[in-house]
Formats: sequence, C-alpha cells, structure tokens
Amino acid sequence: MKIKLLAALLLITSASAFAQQQAANRPTMVAGFPVNYSEDSVGNYTLPELLKTSDGKPVTTAKQWTEKRRPELLRLAEENQFGKMPPKPKDLAFHAFDKGTPAFNGKAIRKQVTVYFTKDTSDHKMNVLIYLPANAKKPAPLLMNISFAAYNQIIEDNGLRVGEIWNKEGKKVKADKPTPFGKLNVEQFIDAGIGFATVYYGDIEPDFKDGLAYGIRKTYLKAGQNEPAADEWGAIAAWGWGLSRAMDYFETDKQIDSKRVALQGASRLGKTVLWAGIHDPRFKMVIASISGEGGAALARRNYGETIRHISDPSRYLYQFAPNYHGWADKVNAMPIDAHMLVALMAPRPLLLQTGSTDYWSDPKGEFLSAVAAAPVYRLFGETGPAASATMPAAGDTSLLMNHLGYYMHEGGHTVLPEDWKLFISYMTKFL
Repeated sequence: MKIKLLAALLLITSASAFAQQQAANRPTMVAGFPVNYSEDSVGNYTLPELLKTSDGKPVTTAKQWTEKRRPELLRLAEENQFGKMPPKPKDLAFHAFDKGTPAFNGKAIRKQVTVYFTKDTSDHKMNVLIYLPANAKKPAPLLMNISFAAYNQIIEDNGLRVGEIWNKEGKKVKADKPTPFGKLNVEQFIDAGIGFATVYYGDIEPDFKDGLAYGIRKTYLKAGQNEPAADEWGAIAAWGWGLSRAMDYFETDKQIDSKRVALQGASRLGKTVLWAGIHDPRFKMVIASISGEGGAALARRNYGETIRHISDPSRYLYQFAPNYHGWADKVNAMPIDAHMLVALMAPRPLLLQTGSTDYWSDPKGEFLSAVAAAPVYRLFGETGPAASATMPAAGDTSLLMNHLGYYMHEGGHTVLPEDWKLFISYMTKFL
C-alpha cells in the first residue's frame, strides 16, 4: 500500500511539474498583449513570394537565385529586421594566450584566444575557447557555439581563464558562479573528430536595453548619433558580427579547417547564428536551436511570441534594427518572413531544432518555414521537407538528415544532452 501511495504521489508531482513547464512555455499575456496558442486563431496569411524577383520575374535556377534573388532578400532582411553591419575592422588583432595545451587526458588540444575589435585593447574584445582533436592528421572541422555563459562556467577544465559576465544590474562581474545551463560534454565532439569552440555573447555586446553604451555598436555611432539609424544593426547582428571575427581568426589557424565551420546557438542566439550564417557565407553550416520569432518561425502566424511582443519598449527593441518594430502592427505587409531567412542559407546545410512544448517559440511555425524554403534548396539539388510533408512528432528524426533539416525533441525551450548527439550525426554527414 505504501509503495502504491508513493507511486501515486510521484505521478502527481511529475504531472504537476509538467503542468508548470507547460504554463511557463505558454504565457497568456506579455507586455500587455495577449498570446495565442490556438491553431484556429493563427489568422489568414500569404507568405511573400520567395522565387520571384522584385521586378516580378520567376526564379527557376540556382544561378538566378544566387545572382539576383538572394541579394534582394539579403538587403530586405538587413533593412527591415537585423540592420546593416560594418565590415571587418581594420584594427582587428588576435592574441593566443593559450597556444595549445593538452586537455581531456590528452585527447584534445586546448587554445584560448583574445580577439581585439579595436586598437584600444583594454575594451571591446572577446575570448574564444577552442578544443581540437589531438590525433588529427589534417586541419579539423569545428563547431562554433555562442553561449549565454562564460566558457569557464559551462566546461569542466581547470585550465580555463575565468571570464567576466554582465549581471542583472548591468555590471560586469567575475564569472565564478555556477549557471543554470549545466556543463557541456566537449569530449563527444572530439571523439567524433570535430573541434569545438565557444564564446560568451556578452563579450561582444551586452544583452540589455542600455547595452549600446558598452558594446561594440557604440564604437560605430557617427558624430551626433545616440542610437543606431533605422536600418542599422541591433544586438543580434552585433553578436553575429562577433562570430565573423572569430572566423577571421580561424582562417589564420592552420590546425582549423576554416572551410568546415558550423555555427550553433539557442533562443536569441539561435536567431544570431541564423543571421550570422546568412550574412557570412564562410560558415559552412548552421544549427539554429529554438530560434522562434525573429528567427526561423513564421512571423505571419499569430502564434506564441510575435513582433508586437518583441517590440514593446520593456522587452527587446535593442536586439533588432529600429525598422523592424514598425511592422509590429502590420506584419502581413512586411516584405520578408522567416521562410526567406531559412532560404538565404541555401545551399549550405541548415538544421532547425525545436521543442514540442516550446509553444512560445512556435515549433510548427519553424516547420512550415522550412517547408516553404525547401524549393530554394531543391534549385541546388539539395534535400528539404517536401511540400506535402507533415510535421514530425517529437523525437521523429525523419527530416533531420536533410540538407535543410528539422528536428523537434520532446520538451521545451532548451537544448537537451541527446540533441547534441544528433547534431554530431548531422555534422558528420554534412560537415
């Protein structure tokens, strides 16, 4: 009887925890605006033409896409969503303060590199951590991750520099406390013959409303400017710009195959790696995890988070170009949508990873985006979900191994340990 009672209590506790998780992933009111989670209320919408040029001509070949349509869409995405970014800075410099130390019982080589964005090396710099397979006979492919935490907080290695992070009060503090993100198993990448690199996003630009005063964007303001112009970069573009500066370093390191570098990030950093990969074709692959609204989820679907929620002054104005927020109340008139962002990665491999209970990020909206973008991949002879494809159930890997892949785990707004194993399978195939 006691065993049955205990089992019942455990079941109730488990059900309660699941209900709490569902509630956390389904806020009903955000920034004073209601949130819809009913498919009956997503509204009617027509996606803007993907395979038709601005002058109305159909796009039927990969050459037409590459030379005509892609540049048009890239410009629209810059001007209306993420903002224009500056080029590689002329004073960019690198300092490898850890040039190759054995790690993980000798199976990896560890490097730590400071990337200086400006001539003044006291500010505007990021630390990049790199692990490479020690037994590699040739330059190694690499997964470049952008993280919410300093790398010493997410990787178990006593040789790591203790970084600094931004706290909730907008101050830089020593990154010497544990994080809710847990530790990442780097050895699984090394065992697969793939290097791993990571950077803390706050090294590039702080993630808060007044972060402009401290981040790299500040150094590009023109005389008399207090904020970016309407079509200039937000924080997401700044984080993506920083990833390109990491790539600048990879191109100088003979132990890294800079032609085989993949990007991975989650949530707003899923949006970041998608935009970084689009804007910088040197990146071979992108794994965009739970990127949601402003990432791979269709904006025209009134489901979960919307541009209106993002654009409230109390939330994420600073992450996008100011022009983006003008579409909050007229999203159906916006000249772009997420299927265009997804298509802009073609023909390079792109994996969209979502979660079945991540209602706020609209996993179905990401799936529909991939379906709508797949015709562009097919122009190049590459695979993507068919127009007749049905949305896979949680855990179904049937669409994972497409050039344009989609995978939804059972769970919410996170990257699970088992997801990394699937990422490695995807990288092994395409990288």
